[in-house]
Amino acid sequence: MFTDSTRAVFDGKNFGTVATLNADGSPHTSVVWVRLDGDDVLFSTLRGRKKDRNLARDQRVSITVVDHENPYHYVEVRGSVTIQDDPAGELIQELSQKYFGKPWKHDEGRIIVRISPEHVYERGAH
Repeated sequence: MFTDSTRAVFDGKNFGTVATLNADGSPHTSVVWVRLDGDDVLFSTLRGRKKDRNLARDQRVSITVVDHENPYHYVEVRGSVTIQDDPAGELIQELSQKYFGKPWKHDEGRIIVRISPEHVYERGAH
């Protein structure tokens, strides 16, 4: 599903904006660190956060990642999620090194959100 140019957007230090649905159907968005695992998109969050509660109720999700070097180039992924516990915080540690260059402080209740794409859309590729 991903081309070399869409993978490059995810491989860079580009932030993702994830959109979930609140109980009343209104959108909720938040900025996250992301990476690919094959053709799945991964991000980390804490159990009980708004996006976690929304995704537990409705697994539909959209995430947009904008290329910070060319903001007209972005990738949108729509799909559904699975959630798994990450008690050691392995994903947040990996993402912290990628984006922040140092370890993340350990916090309890980390989860990995795995987006299985149903649609990948790219705009503005070089």
